[in-house]
This record gives sequence, C-alpha cells and structure tokens, in this order.
Amino acid sequence: QVQLVESGGGLVQPGGSLRLSCAASGIIFSMYTMGWYRQAPGKQLELVATISRGSTTTYANSVKGRFTISRDNAKNTVYLQMNSLKPEDTAVYYCNAKHFMISSNFWGQGTQVTVSS
Repeated sequence: QVQLVESGGGLVQPGGSLRLSCAASGIIFSMYTMGWYRQAPGKQLELVATISRGSTTTYANSVKGRFTISRDNAKNTVYLQMNSLKPEDTAVYYCNAKHFMISSNFWGQGTQVTVSS
C-alpha cells in the first residue's frame, strides 16, 4: 500500500519559515520524481516545486528564491523549506510522487499552511 504522509504545516506570520516533510512508503522512492503542489481556496491546484531522481529541481516563479525542495532517498522523504512566507502562500500543500518511466502517480492527503499576522 502506497502512502505519502505530509507534515510540518501550520500557522506562521508573514516573513516566517516552515519546513514541510513528506514521508513515502510502499514505493521505490528513488524511482520517483517528487513534487509539492498547493491549492488555495477557490483556486486551481498549482505546481510549487519538483525534484527529479537526480535531484534536478524546478520551481514556480512565485516561490523562486524563497522555497527549496530537497530529498533524502535513505529516508524516503522529500522536504520543502519555505522562507519569507507571504499571505499568498496560504494553501493546502500536497506531496506528489510520479514514476520516472511508467504511469504511476500518487498523492498525499495534504497539509495546511496559513500565513497570517
């Protein structure tokens, strides 16, 4: 059974930081591109960042320079370090695992991030 379990969300003031974690089980983690997506109320799901098997990263323009995605294949975990948070970063953040070759795609349950004073 595949599970992606996110943690680390919460309430933070503007300018603050949070680190999200996503622990994967039931998959060969190193075979997957990992990603973080977010969905704000009333808005579409948005790609935040991805990290490939070889640790190549991509970021949405809105988070470049503020967020950093990383992975630890020994711990089957992907992280999203979020700095200089803004109210517009408020959303539910979802972890995604996409196999590099076959059609295999999994999602976590989401973790709420709220940026507010």
